[in-house]
Amino acid sequence: MTPAQVADWLRANPLTPIQVDCATAVMLKILDGKCKMRPTEKQVMALLYDAIRTQPGERLDPAVHELIREARARLDDAMRERVYEQRVLAETVISRPVMKGFKAAIRERGLLNPRHDQEEAD
Repeated sequence: MTPAQVADWLRANPLTPIQVDCATAVMLKILDGKCKMRPTEKQVMALLYDAIRTQPGERLDPAVHELIREARARLDDAMRERVYEQRVLAETVISRPVMKGFKAAIRERGLLNPRHDQEEAD
């Protein structure tokens, strides 16, 4: 999936502020290595994050976006620890049912379409 395809998807499926927080939390999980999504799904989620990072969230501190920017540029052990702390905090302010609902919604609406998720065979 390309950035343009994600932008098109977002125009048809705008995210609510809490869903923006959910996408941000997923990006934190990707950065700290705790995300269990397939590599192609992680790539799509990173594109989604890039497309929504300037939109207002509901519960997360907007400063988290600067941390994510820094971590993407330099992910050493100290930065990974900072990301971990923010990820844990995000998971405490976004309930598990809300997060699961977000993931189900983006799958149902085709962002993580199974044909886009297939890994290339060796």
